[in-house]
Amino acid sequence: MNAARTSSFITTFNAAVLGIGGVALLFGSDELLPRLMPGMPAGATVLGQLISAGWLALAWLNWNQRRMIVGGIYGRPTTLANLMLHLVSACSLGHPVLAGGAPRAMGFLTVLFAVMTVIYGTLLMRGPFGADKPARAGAGG
Repeated sequence: MNAARTSSFITTFNAAVLGIGGVALLFGSDELLPRLMPGMPAGATVLGQLISAGWLALAWLNWNQRRMIVGGIYGRPTTLANLMLHLVSACSLGHPVLAGGAPRAMGFLTVLFAVMTVIYGTLLMRGPFGADKPARAGAGG
């Protein structure tokens, strides 16, 4: 897969995940957050809607950048924004998961955010995936 297709896949996948999560938190934070964090007061679910604003904004940014190459010097603001969101999310969710007693869904989200952190960290430091493959030799030798 070349750099443009790989970048497109990564940003489109990330836009879909953040968009679905953002819409779910926007309209269903009063149902979702108590399941993820038992004992959460009902009035605090507005925090889920605030989180959804950031997720939806970044989903929109990723969707608009889906046909652009990201990594290294290409799309650096998009790469940095995604890296920070996923790094902070993985660390924040990882703490209660490692302490034990967290719902499975929180563990799944932690792993998803950690994987995306590694992907965007690699993109930032290494450059676009697929950009370092040598060009194929022509048929004439």
